[in-house]
Amino acid sequence: MDSNHKPYDHVASFSRIDDILALPRGNYEEVKELPDRDALTFENGFYAYCSAIFVDIRDSSSLPTHYNRPALAKLYRAYISEAVAILNSFEKTREINIVGDGVWAVVNTPKKSDINAVFSLGARINTLMKVLNYKLDKAGYEEPVKAGVGMDYGRALMIKAGFKGSGINDVVYMGDVVNHAAKLAAKANKDYSPPIFIGNVFANNLDADRTELITKDYLNDCYTADCVNTAMNDWYKENCE
Repeated sequence: MDSNHKPYDHVASFSRIDDILALPRGNYEEVKELPDRDALTFENGFYAYCSAIFVDIRDSSSLPTHYNRPALAKLYRAYISEAVAILNSFEKTREINIVGDGVWAVVNTPKKSDINAVFSLGARINTLMKVLNYKLDKAGYEEPVKAGVGMDYGRALMIKAGFKGSGINDVVYMGDVVNHAAKLAAKANKDYSPPIFIGNVFANNLDADRTELITKDYLNDCYTADCVNTAMNDWYKENCE
């Protein structure tokens, strides 16, 4: 969001706080699926069950010690570009966000088949990292890059937030599903852990052919996986090995 430098009026600011806090609870509606962002105003909001998927680079703070800033910029651009491309490929992806080296999406998943599709997105991203590291090596990058993927299913609140009248605003998603998916991604591919961490409710809604690919992690109370997209992995074997 670009700044447009409107003068700050503290009296108007304090009045806006009162207006926001006085909004009735009924303005936040339960819906079957998260709607388009055009349905949002500064006065309403929507609750819905959905899935969240996070992708996060491991040990990103150490990368500047290995690469100069132009090299690091190209690395991040390549990773973010294709992670976004994968998340954007599913028609029920509602929103995609980039925060630092993290990429995450909120996905409408009213059916089990939709949850299975999100799991497949995670497998694609896991395979992408194999190809990315091969290409980075060919381009002279000596340190491989690791990414953790976290997925969960639950209830989220979707609201529009920002400075009303300024044009500076964004859609914010709140709820345990978002927070937990982010925490799962932070644990994934750390030390010797698998690259994909999955919430229990999400895992319990997967088809049998996918539950065969996951393992219960009792210590972290979740499921883990290290699966790949077959077509992408076949390309990797033919062109990168």
